[in-house]
Amino acid sequence: MKLFVELLASDVNREGDVYCPNPKADMTLWNSHPRVYLDVADTGQAKCPYCGTVYKLKSGEHLDAHH
Repeated sequence: MKLFVELLASDVNREGDVYCPNPKADMTLWNSHPRVYLDVADTGQAKCPYCGTVYKLKSGEHLDAHH
């Protein structure tokens, strides 16, 4: 499992969240935890409280103003 996941703006939902466990983190059903939504809109990154995976917007990626 990856501990750092680089995100594109298209990976983030309209509210500015990404969910974990996430397929981009190479997580499979047997090693996953309950789905949580992490806010990446405010700082450009978020850390999952369950597994510690950090989700971060790729350099140069920007979220729309409506996030």
